[in-house]
Amino acid sequence: MEPKKNPKADVGRNSGLYFVVGLALVMLIVWRGLEWKKYDKANDYDIALSVEDQLDEEVPMTEQIKTPPPPPPPAAPEVIEVVEDEEEVEETVIESTETSQEEEVMEIEEVEVEEVEEDISVPFAVIEDVPVFPGCEGASNKKQCFQEMMQKHIRKNFRYPEIAQEMGIQGRVAVMFTIQKDGSIGDIRMRGPDKNLEAEALRIINKLPKMTPGKQRGRPVKVPFSIPITFKLQ
Repeated sequence: MEPKKNPKADVGRNSGLYFVVGLALVMLIVWRGLEWKKYDKANDYDIALSVEDQLDEEVPMTEQIKTPPPPPPPAAPEVIEVVEDEEEVEETVIESTETSQEEEVMEIEEVEVEEVEEDISVPFAVIEDVPVFPGCEGASNKKQCFQEMMQKHIRKNFRYPEIAQEMGIQGRVAVMFTIQKDGSIGDIRMRGPDKNLEAEALRIINKLPKMTPGKQRGRPVKVPFSIPITFKLQ
C-alpha cells in the first residue's frame, strides 16, 4: 500500500530557516545586553557638590615682603685741609770706601791648602786595577788569579769546628771584607747559620796575607770583596 501523506503537512520542511532566524535574534539580544550602560545619578550629584565646595574655599592672601634699600654712602668732606710738613729730615752722608793711593795696603799671606784624599771604595768587579794577591804579580789575568788564590787559601786553612760537628750544624757563611788602600784586610763581616761557623770563617780571613792595593785612575782605593765559605758534613 502506498503511504498516504500530505506534502504540505511536513513540519521539518522549514526547520533550517527557523533555526537561523532564532539564532540571529538570540545574538542580537545578547549584544544589546553587553552594550547596555547604566549611569548613577547620585554620583553626578556628589561630584558636582564636591566641585562647588572646592570653589567656595578661600585662597589665603600672600603679602610681598619688600627689602629695605641699602643705606647711602657717607658723604665726602667738603673741605680738605692741607697740613705742611714742618719736621726737618736729616741727610745721611755716605762715605766713599775707595782707598787713595797714599793709604797703606795690607798684605795677605798665602795659605797653603792641603789636598784631602777622598776615601773611595770601588767594587772588585769594576775596578780598573784589581788588588794583587801574593804570587799573582806575573799573572796575565790578575782577577782570575786572585780568586783562585783565595780558594786555595780557604782550603789550606779550613778547619771544621768540633762543636758544630757534634751538633750536626752545617751551612754557608757569607764573608765580606775590604782590602784597604795599604793592602791590609779590614772591615770583616760574616753572616751564617751558626756563631761557631762564623768564628771559623773570621779566623780564615784574618790569615790572609797583605796584598798590593787596588787602584782606580792610578790612585790606591778601598776594594770591598765578598766570598761564601760552605761548611758541609760528610
